[in-house]
Amino acid sequence: MTLRFIGDTERRVAEDIDSSLSDIRVPAFDMKLSGLGCFETKGRVRSLWVQVLKSEPLKRLHEKIESAVVRTGFEPERRKFKPHITLARFKGGASSDRIGMFMETHNGIQIESFTVNQFTLFRSHLGGEGSVYEPLAEYELYEEIMIGA
Repeated sequence: MTLRFIGDTERRVAEDIDSSLSDIRVPAFDMKLSGLGCFETKGRVRSLWVQVLKSEPLKRLHEKIESAVVRTGFEPERRKFKPHITLARFKGGASSDRIGMFMETHNGIQIESFTVNQFTLFRSHLGGEGSVYEPLAEYELYEEIMIGA
């Protein structure tokens, strides 16, 4: 799941981003996936995804990441955050009818909730077979401690 796309960056700027992301303090949280969706352009499906159910902790993490990236000199993201996990990308687009049948058959997908306890900064390399993602840094989310419960 992409929490913030940054784009091409110089090494010095990437180091500043890493430093800003390292300062984020957010508790670990549970996340749930449910239902399929797609992004289309002119009747051609560009990507197929599973929906991440919205939650306050996820929203908070996204906002803190956005703030950290903006502090390093990037413009704020203009697109509304739509949490999803991309399952497939279709080079040149796929027929809406064909993908629609798949979505109709599998739209009831639900994945049990799981704990998110870190996020990762990736570098992507475009190639003939698609993108290859290289993890650059991982950032741990902290466990909340309940006192006197």
